[in-house]
Amino acid sequence: MESQRSGSGREETLNGSPHLKAPLNTLHVDRCTPAHRVHALLYAGAILGLVCHRLTSILASSSLAEGWMLLAELVLAFMWGCSRAFKWRPVRRREFPDRLPEGGAWPKLDVFVCTADPRKEPPVGVVSTALSAMAFEYPAGNLSVYVSDDGGADVTLFAFMEGARFARHWLPFCRENGVQVRSPEVFFASSSSSSSGCSAGGGDADKLKVMYQNMVQRVEDVMEKGIHVDSVELDLSEEQQQIFKRWKEYSGNNHPSIIQVLLKSNEDKDITGQAMPNLIYFSREKRPGFPHHFKAGSLNSLLRASSILTNAPLILTIDCDMYSTDPTSPQRALCYFLDPIASNKLAYVQFPQRFQGLNKSDIYGGELKHLYKMNPYGMDGFGGPNYLGSNTFLSRRALFDSSLEGESGRDLLEPEKVLEMATKVAACNYETGTKWGKTIGFRYGSLSEDLHTGFWLQCEGWNSVFCDPPQASFLGDAPKTLHDALSQCKRWTVGQYEVMYLLGISLWR
Repeated sequence: MESQRSGSGREETLNGSPHLKAPLNTLHVDRCTPAHRVHALLYAGAILGLVCHRLTSILASSSLAEGWMLLAELVLAFMWGCSRAFKWRPVRRREFPDRLPEGGAWPKLDVFVCTADPRKEPPVGVVSTALSAMAFEYPAGNLSVYVSDDGGADVTLFAFMEGARFARHWLPFCRENGVQVRSPEVFFASSSSSSSGCSAGGGDADKLKVMYQNMVQRVEDVMEKGIHVDSVELDLSEEQQQIFKRWKEYSGNNHPSIIQVLLKSNEDKDITGQAMPNLIYFSREKRPGFPHHFKAGSLNSLLRASSILTNAPLILTIDCDMYSTDPTSPQRALCYFLDPIASNKLAYVQFPQRFQGLNKSDIYGGELKHLYKMNPYGMDGFGGPNYLGSNTFLSRRALFDSSLEGESGRDLLEPEKVLEMATKVAACNYETGTKWGKTIGFRYGSLSEDLHTGFWLQCEGWNSVFCDPPQASFLGDAPKTLHDALSQCKRWTVGQYEVMYLLGISLWR
């Protein structure tokens, strides 16, 4: 009788035996794998025969053209061999969230939502992304949502102040009515509430829609006219007015660290009296003359600050143009992080990136099936997929040991002292002379910080998992124009070459 282990530690009947513990996840090799391997071997034999033919022709005629043809065919054969690696051992996984222990035993989770420019990334959309994460079916006391505003825009902070008010009504509405897609922007944009997964709601949905539209209108007015702190319509408290008055001295690339705790789980309640998740606005310090390292630098600053404020062992990174479509996705990730066998060297659980609004033909290839779905299945059979930058649940200890910073006693400090410490580690000169971006945190040196970070984590012995449930857990926007698609491909290509260059330097040393 085969024994299986479960991360939940509960005794359950499995395959008719009461003595086995039900596993939290299962893995099996794709049933088409033997056919893929036979095809690869036959194709490799044909390529080898072609190479032998070219060599024979070169020796017989000494033709320069034959030499160039051989070189071209070797390059193409190498590219084909690399692509076949993804078909050698593709695996499929399945999770069993119903076998998890009770919610009180779940680890804390920090959600990082990154934005940089309110003109390109509308604040209302970023707020909707954050609200979809705040509405996870997860204990509110263990959930914290951070928005990292790398542009330091006052309108983004104002939008999240409005979003915090709206969340008091939105979260209980989703919870009580079984809403599946919990992004208010998507929910209210649908033709009917029921199409977004709402089984009830009725008049409450209509009232919430009016409330949401009023919030959107206020944010758009601020985007157009700016923030007038004395305006009665904005309904700012005295403290909020002082914050925005100081903001007039700031600019996007020259401002101090800004941390505003908008919701506290141990203090703030929704309209039904339930605790709210933590909601924290964060903008790291930026000064002329100090490198900021783009998104990787922003994530590292937030990684340090969050280690002081909440220090959750699990982190979810999600792009501001994505949103959650499955409130139980953290539970699926826990099926791996709470597995005593898989979790020892597990760095992250990667969910696929899927996109909405694509036409049937997808003429620009915006869905990127090979990158976001097909290749990760194959990589999952060889240590795990690469880090894709979004929709990823990461283990904090894989990136950063917070004990190195000496924050273990932060719970004993006054709130003002904690914020002071968090502000300090977000300073623009904090990383000077340290290993941040080199061997700690998200790696610097490439525009594709996700590829670079995931690559080095696996080189250091960490594993990863590809979690692709039948229903999409996250959706987002794909490039809608040829210009956007080409710009994205250019950035990724340059980033990949930078990673290859850095790898070459490391091997040379």
